[in-house]
Amino acid sequence: MSVEIKTVPNGALYPLSGIVTVSLAAAANTTLYTVPTGYTCVIDHVDLILGGDASTSAITIGRSTALTDFLDTQTLSALDADGDKTCLRPVPHATSVKEKTYAAGTIIQVAVTTGNGNATNYMILWGYLAVAGTI
Repeated sequence: MSVEIKTVPNGALYPLSGIVTVSLAAAANTTLYTVPTGYTCVIDHVDLILGGDASTSAITIGRSTALTDFLDTQTLSALDADGDKTCLRPVPHATSVKEKTYAAGTIIQVAVTTGNGNATNYMILWGYLAVAGTI
């Protein structure tokens, strides 16, 4: 089956969101991406690049109405310095990990559930788009 991918051939991953500034200083939600009309979004991972210590912060990622449907609570305990980077994604197990596709108009957000980190950090949401109804 052939699937049309917006501007990227063969379903290649690309940064959907661009670089989004995210504060880890206090509990809050930040929009990473809104799925465009006529497309379905598949998220692969989210890069987080720190501007400072975030070792006592925790986050979740998902649609604005279900903030844990891509990634449940992640404690950032190993990330304690400016320039630290992590790749956030569901971890495969012996049993398949359920992931989601996101319909047009879906707002994808990161929720800082425990905020004790730096106010200037960067996230990039990676994935691909397919014409709605083709996947």
